[in-house]
Amino acid sequence: MNRLTHLFLVLLLACAPMGIMAQDNDDNDDSRYLVGAVPEVNGKVVFSKEFSIPGMSQQQIFERMQKWLAERLKANNNVDSRVVYTDAEKGTIAGVGEEWLVFKSSALSLDRTLLNYQITIGCQPSKCLVEVEKIRYTYREKEKYTAEEWITDKYALNKAQTKLVRGLAKWRKKTVDFADDIFAEATKALSASNSQPQVEKAPKKAAVTSGPVVIGAATPVSSPDMPGYRSVAPDQLPAGAIQMGSGKLVIAIGKDAFNMTMMTANAGGSLGKVSGKPVVFSILSPDQPYESFEKADTYSVRFYPTNQTEPSVILECKKLPAAAPMEGQPRTYVGEIVKAWMK
Repeated sequence: MNRLTHLFLVLLLACAPMGIMAQDNDDNDDSRYLVGAVPEVNGKVVFSKEFSIPGMSQQQIFERMQKWLAERLKANNNVDSRVVYTDAEKGTIAGVGEEWLVFKSSALSLDRTLLNYQITIGCQPSKCLVEVEKIRYTYREKEKYTAEEWITDKYALNKAQTKLVRGLAKWRKKTVDFADDIFAEATKALSASNSQPQVEKAPKKAAVTSGPVVIGAATPVSSPDMPGYRSVAPDQLPAGAIQMGSGKLVIAIGKDAFNMTMMTANAGGSLGKVSGKPVVFSILSPDQPYESFEKADTYSVRFYPTNQTEPSVILECKKLPAAAPMEGQPRTYVGEIVKAWMK
C-alpha cells in the first residue's frame, strides 16, 4: 500500500460516523496502547510472551499447549483455523487462526473485521514462548490490510506519539486486546489448576509488553488454605526439608502473575537460624541478575525436588539485611521465614 492510499484510508475512517468509530473503553485511558504496545521484530509485528514454569518438563508443557491451542482454534468453527504442525521432540507447535474482531455491535449496526494470524509455540523444560505474527485484516469483505501498515507506532500514533490516530485507534486497541487474551488463556492452560489467573481488565501496561509470565503454585502463596499442603510453624521445619543436590531452590518476587519475577538460586541455599529466628539462605551465582531481589522486601522460596512439577516446601520470607559480596563472589540473601507449607 503506497503512502497516499494509506493517508486517504485513514482520513476516510476518521470521517466515518461517530457511532461507528466509538470505542468501548470505560475509563478512556489509552496509555496501555501507546508506544511499544505493538512490538516489531525486523519490521514485522510480532506479539510474544515468555512463560516460566519451574519444575515442569518439556513434554508436559508441550501436551498442555497443544491441547489448549487445538481447542482455541477449533472454537472458531472454521476449517482455516487449526493446528498445522507439531514436533514433540523439538517442542514446536504451530497453528493458523481466523476469527472476528468486533469493534461495535448493536441492533442497528455491526462493525467488525476478519483477523487472520499465525501462532507458534516453542516448549522447553520449565519454559515456553508463544508468538503471534503475520496478522492480516479483511474489512467489509474487500478491504485488506496488514498489521505492519495499519497498527504500528508509525501509522497508529500521532507525531508526538502521545495519542492514537482516530481512524486506526480501534484496530490497534482490539488487536492488543486480542493478543492479551491469547496470553491470558495460555497462562491458564499452563497453570497447575484450572482457575483463571486474576488479571486487571484494563491494566495501565498491556500484558504483551509487561515481561515474562511466571507460573507458580496452583494456589497463591498468601492463601491460608493450600490444598495438598500442610502449614508448618517456621521453627518446626525439618532440617532436611531443603536438600541441594536433589532439587532446586526457586525465588518468587511479587504476587501478580503478569509482573512476577522468578529466579533459581543457582548457587544453592539452605535452612538455618539468625539471632534465633528461622531463616532460609538463597545464594545467587555471580553472573545472575539480582536487581529485583535488591528492591524486594518480601518474597517466597520454593524447593522443587528433582523431576517434580510442584514444590515440596513453600516459604514466605521477609528479607533481612545482608552484607554485599566482594566482586565476582556469590550473593547470599537471608530471609526470615514468616509462613511455611510442606507437602
